[in-house]
Amino acid sequence: MPSSFFRSVYHQGFARVAACTLPVALADPRTNAARVLDAATACAHDGAALCVFPELGLSGYAIGDLLHQTALLDMVETALGELAQASAELAPVLVVGAPLRHRHTLYNCAVILHGGRILGIVPKSYLPNYREFYELRHFTPGASVRGESLRLRGKDIPFGVDLLFEARDLPGFCLGVEICEDLWVPAPPSTAAALAGATVIANLSASDITVGKAQTRAMLCRSQSARCMAAYLYAAAGEGESTTDLAWDGQTAIFENGALLAQSDRFPAGMRSVLADIDLTLLRQERMQTGSFTANAGAVAPPEQAWRRIAFTLAPPVGDIGLKRAVSRFPFVPSDPARLEQDCFEAFTIQVSALRQRLAASGATGMVIGISGGLDSTHALLVAVRAADELGWPRTAVRGYTMPGFGTTDKTLASANALMTGLGIHAETLDIRPASELMLREIDHPFARGEPVHDITFENVQAGLRTDFLFRLANQHGGIVIGTGDLSELALGWCTYGVGDQMAHYNVNAGLPKTLIQHLIRWCIASGHFPPAVSTVLETVLATEISPELVPAQAGGGQQTEAIIGPYALHDFALYYILRHGFSPARVAFLAEKAWADPDTGTWPPGFRPKDRKTYDLAEIRHWLGIFLHRFFATSQFKRSAMPNGPKVMAGGSLSPRGDWRAPSDGNARLWLAELERDVPAC
Repeated sequence: MPSSFFRSVYHQGFARVAACTLPVALADPRTNAARVLDAATACAHDGAALCVFPELGLSGYAIGDLLHQTALLDMVETALGELAQASAELAPVLVVGAPLRHRHTLYNCAVILHGGRILGIVPKSYLPNYREFYELRHFTPGASVRGESLRLRGKDIPFGVDLLFEARDLPGFCLGVEICEDLWVPAPPSTAAALAGATVIANLSASDITVGKAQTRAMLCRSQSARCMAAYLYAAAGEGESTTDLAWDGQTAIFENGALLAQSDRFPAGMRSVLADIDLTLLRQERMQTGSFTANAGAVAPPEQAWRRIAFTLAPPVGDIGLKRAVSRFPFVPSDPARLEQDCFEAFTIQVSALRQRLAASGATGMVIGISGGLDSTHALLVAVRAADELGWPRTAVRGYTMPGFGTTDKTLASANALMTGLGIHAETLDIRPASELMLREIDHPFARGEPVHDITFENVQAGLRTDFLFRLANQHGGIVIGTGDLSELALGWCTYGVGDQMAHYNVNAGLPKTLIQHLIRWCIASGHFPPAVSTVLETVLATEISPELVPAQAGGGQQTEAIIGPYALHDFALYYILRHGFSPARVAFLAEKAWADPDTGTWPPGFRPKDRKTYDLAEIRHWLGIFLHRFFATSQFKRSAMPNGPKVMAGGSLSPRGDWRAPSDGNARLWLAELERDVPAC
């Protein structure tokens, strides 16, 4: 596949959209149409597929009884015709506001134009007529208008609230339209449109501004985009509207599925357009995975025959026009410090509360946990200690065991012992080497004969014995074994099955990705739950390289996990988009390149030193994604199918067969690897 095609946002299922506001010339439709054309032309040069403009933008909103003047209404129709003709060569769909006559009444309308013609006209459903608003003086509500046509300059144009606009050549692009007040009612028209298939909602608004109102408008837009699983474009009137009794702020914003993608400054001088690439594939996946969305559509939405679908050919750009959208390097880890702190608080509290419930239900009188001096066991120990504190147990009810093997380093052993001592738990060192040597000798392993063979059997003898000891110690002391393996390791199968670190009585870390755990430990340091001496050890743990420590250092040990299976940053990135959204390998690679190619683009989570800010090019991403796909789909499911209980923590998903992910243990990765090979360029 050509790299420019691979890197095309439209090929990857995005659509570039624009919410625009511009100075309005009151009662001067031709001037306003010319300004719309200028803004649309600029957006077209930037690759946009849709431009949304404010309510009554061709006439002006705050013009009172001028709306009933024949000269004005005639010129609105003339300006619309000229705008349609002048924009014929522009790629974007234009949605503009205009007062239009139909039969013997006047409607506040959204006019949808593309390719030199007017595709359809949608009237405003609900007219505010309270406090400062007097729209019923001039307009007729359009909520009941369905199946009609409006005669405009000798042509019959589809007219009604039953119109949806679908691009033939951009899967998932289906546009619904509502106007200002329509969003403020309990059942907005956009809800029905979304249930009928609209993935993009345009709101043309002339909402005046009062103190605090902008926040309410943004909340409504965000909420509606989340409820409808849609993109929501909001374009409000600003400069030029009459300030006889009101003021205007020209607020424009683009939301998607509950997230703000882009917004303009308010009270602008001159034209403003905000552009963002909305993810049509994500929206379609969200709706497909959320069965209640379709069920709701079947129960309350108007029947299919109640909608008129206006098809058009968009012909969007096919080359690389960049991506106007933030892509987080760490989708499980927010970059905003306040949000990260909140997430860490919630994640830690979920783990502690879940463990408390399991301890109460099991009748256990203690906990048994293996402590390695690494990230995962350290965090699990902090959770266990906090649970003991909240249950009113002595900390000695947490029995910690550090179990040095053939590859254990002095650094991690010291960290494990210092951590247990600082936390005041029951601490013991249990050297597994004699038992390992016995087992290796009994199975006639070459290592027992003095040969330097450090194969998977050699490694798993140690991993298995550690778990075996922990379970028997739990039996002996009336406790349960606390698992420490994390979500990332479960995704990759990076754990020893059965009598190994895959097994526990309860795994508090099963829902945590590796990339979040370091931030949780930093949060624990800052939380004040643990004494300063413990914080010092935690800092040492954070600085320790991830390693299974199963091979002796003098025999090529000092194992570096990420050198073997790949960077957890890339694996967690792939895990999020495959588990949470079901994205294809090519799409994951496309997004990963956007996130990781340039260390100076975007934001990093708190705590990342400049020297730790790595980059990955497409070749590296492609290589490690292949490793992930093979391990995730082909070799690791049998471990997840038998995983112990543990709480789901992240909205990004869990891998429990009783929760988010059910898959055959004898599956394969052929389809995913074939697409990776076929659709992702080597560079």
